[in-house]
Amino acid sequence: MKHLFVLSLIAIFLSVRCRPEAPPVAGEYVVPDISPKGDEAWLKGDSGVIFDQDELHTFELWLPESSLASINADPAAEQYVAASLVFRGDTISPVGIRYKGSIGAFVGCLSGPDWGNPSGYKICPKLSMQVKINWEGREETFYDLKKLQFHSMNLDPSQMRERLGYWFFREMGVVAPRSVHARVMINGRYSGLYALTEEVDGRFTGEHFSEGDGNLYKEIWPVRWDGRAYAEWDYISHLETNEDTGPDVTMMRSFGLAIESATPSTIQGVIETWMDVDNIITYAAVDRTIRVDDGPFHWYCDGNQCSNHNYYWYETPLAGKLHLIPWDMDNAFENIISNVNPVTPIADEWGQTRANCTPFPYGQAYLLQRSAACDKLTAGWASYTDLYEQKRTAFKSGPLSAAQVEPVLQAWTDQIRAATQEARNVYPDALSTGQWEAALLTLRQQLAHARAK
Repeated sequence: MKHLFVLSLIAIFLSVRCRPEAPPVAGEYVVPDISPKGDEAWLKGDSGVIFDQDELHTFELWLPESSLASINADPAAEQYVAASLVFRGDTISPVGIRYKGSIGAFVGCLSGPDWGNPSGYKICPKLSMQVKINWEGREETFYDLKKLQFHSMNLDPSQMRERLGYWFFREMGVVAPRSVHARVMINGRYSGLYALTEEVDGRFTGEHFSEGDGNLYKEIWPVRWDGRAYAEWDYISHLETNEDTGPDVTMMRSFGLAIESATPSTIQGVIETWMDVDNIITYAAVDRTIRVDDGPFHWYCDGNQCSNHNYYWYETPLAGKLHLIPWDMDNAFENIISNVNPVTPIADEWGQTRANCTPFPYGQAYLLQRSAACDKLTAGWASYTDLYEQKRTAFKSGPLSAAQVEPVLQAWTDQIRAATQEARNVYPDALSTGQWEAALLTLRQQLAHARAK
């Protein structure tokens, strides 16, 4: 169903200026194979160094020009090439790098004529990238991380949605990725400002949960859109951890079967058995207040088949609880004041349903969606009406309040101002300071509206 999500980006990318970039000529750089001595800071350091909110780090990537030409010629192939990573004067080599993203990440940034089938060479100054530290069997970690994800923010002129969205969840006690800004250099040339966002993987679960060795699932709901639990192999196919060690998905499947057999009068009992109620209702309150409309509460439909995306599930095996983890804040905040995005707006208020739970068209693109509360689990969460309102009030008077968020937003603005201008100096078609400041003003207006609603 990725083609449904891409339409939400088309109207936005037209305002993102891209510059044609011809493939570079082959160069002389040879990726060295460097064995660490054992006392390097990157080898022994903690991930808190990388995600320090008070630092704007610079990461240098070096690779043969022929390799850079290869990935620039076909970014949508998402093929890794060998490279070196330089950070704080230390060189980690070899590592793997590739461009990354769904169809939407490449809209307007590749030369091919069909946005629905991304192809062609790179024509934007920057694209989202992934750096793989554990490249070709390498066992070392980089500040306790195996991967670095640099998100281009090409569709976010405020350059704040991702970092701010995750910050809100985390401030309210919901486990969510850490995200900071970062400068990236490629072969000695400034590539631009990126959102460096924590990979949700086994390192993530080990960092954020006291039980860090449980199952992590990407984008599979406990039950199908029609309320039936999946077969065991479906859950296994979505595992991000423990997938190679005789995977046991009994807990997730049991949760799905419990939801399948639940009634409106018993669903709260299922939720209280399998989840931390306080935490999941906090999640819902933050999500709906900042309008993460391209997340798990938007059920996109293709005919009568509906599904959601942009989330992870994690099991804490000893506690016997499942946790929903947010992912992809690119389109958060957009629809707070009005539904400006042509596809992502969710039609219903929290807990409401319409069209007798059949798919209905909505939004400027007139695409089909289904009310989130038609899902048994979501309807169960929505039934905690008093707790939900308490959490919304706590969020609005806490992290969302001007007193708390404005100093943070201003500090981040000051932190990235020079890097934003630097990109414009290097790439004449990059985001201008004026465009960026206008988008920041819009973001502040959206936050104020969310507080008052």
